Amino acid sequence: MTVKSKILKTLILGAPASGKGTISSRIVKKYAVEHVSSGDKLRDHIEKQTELGKVVKKYLNEGKLVPDDVMIKFMLTELNKVGTHPWLLDGFPRTVSQAEALWKVQPVDIVLNLVVPFEVIIDRVKNRWVHLPSGRVYNIGFNTPKVAGKDDDTGEVLVQRPDDKPEAVQKRLEIYESITRPVIEFYRKKGILKEFEGRTSDEIWPQVTEYLDPLISK
Repeated sequence: MTVKSKILKTLILGAPASGKGTISSRIVKKYAVEHVSSGDKLRDHIEKQTELGKVVKKYLNEGKLVPDDVMIKFMLTELNKVGTHPWLLDGFPRTVSQAEALWKVQPVDIVLNLVVPFEVIIDRVKNRWVHLPSGRVYNIGFNTPKVAGKDDDTGEVLVQRPDDKPEAVQKRLEIYESITRPVIEFYRKKGILKEFEGRTSDEIWPQVTEYLDPLISK
């Protein structure tokens, strides 16, 4: 059924480095929906040193998660700003409490869950190297630098971020699994969860469009 009479509210889930950013950007471009990324919004507030930004920065500096009540209030405010435009939500909710609060105010229509084997993610990330001054990212075997270990534009040395090392990635994936699994089950019980399995974004993307094309009027 093509959705024409209401705003389509879509949520995307996926482990760190599962390709969520890539798939999200393609959805935004193809279907002209508003991308609401909790991470981007929070970083913007921190950069602008808003009251919320100061609160969030304090928690992050202490190595703590931003409390549910703060995140819920913040994200519901951000979603209200979108108005009557269809949106794609990324990075929220991360807990069942957040999911329940969102459901009461803004029930989601579709939940897309990207399922990429953890060993593929670890292998992908351990091959990721960064040019810190520019933020340019290289992936060996996918977007390999022209000269090994050097940035294509400047020739400066590439580095690997500490949180991209295999043991750090494994830890992040374990945390994601424990925190997000109940959220996935929450939406599965609602009957709106759709899972897409693959090893790369290019493998997953055709499955996503096949599913979304009949649902979103263009």
